[in-house]
Amino acid sequence: MGIRLKRAYEKPDPEDGCRVLVDRIWPRGVKKEELRVDFWMKEIAPSTELRRWFGHDPSKWDEFRQRYFLELEGLKESVESLRNRARQGPLTLVYGAADEKHNNAAALKELLESANP
Repeated sequence: MGIRLKRAYEKPDPEDGCRVLVDRIWPRGVKKEELRVDFWMKEIAPSTELRRWFGHDPSKWDEFRQRYFLELEGLKESVESLRNRARQGPLTLVYGAADEKHNNAAALKELLESANP
């Protein structure tokens, strides 16, 4: 399973394969034709409440992941859809956060690659 992460502000690459925006809000200052995503899965992004609580604070990362994974339990079809896409070829989760390690796409990638669906 080949899952990549890429900031919305990085140029698309043919090796990205299927590009899926996994943020609830469109990345600021990025035009649709520049981002070139195949899908925008707003529903798989953290809830507005969770996103605001987290505030991209690395000290809240572990708890954010736990809360986000709980939210994703209610979105099993969407999660499985992404897993299936990753099995078919490269899948790139596109996100807007500045922190490349502590963001919803990184947590989602961890979940998608985990042995427990």
